[in-house]
Amino acid sequence: MGVSTLLYNAVFKRTSTFAVAILASAFFFERGLDVACDSIFENINKGKLWKDIKHKYEQ
Repeated sequence: MGVSTLLYNAVFKRTSTFAVAILASAFFFERGLDVACDSIFENINKGKLWKDIKHKYEQ
């Protein structure tokens, strides 16, 4: 029993499990991409963001 047969029987054989797999993978992909983009943005703008300079303006 190969990996492709196992994958077919577990996910692709029924439409409902295929739809759930698509929704779950889209959710986790979106979350991962969001975290990665936020990390890149914060790394590029380090020292310019409010969380980095708020101590200068708060009393």
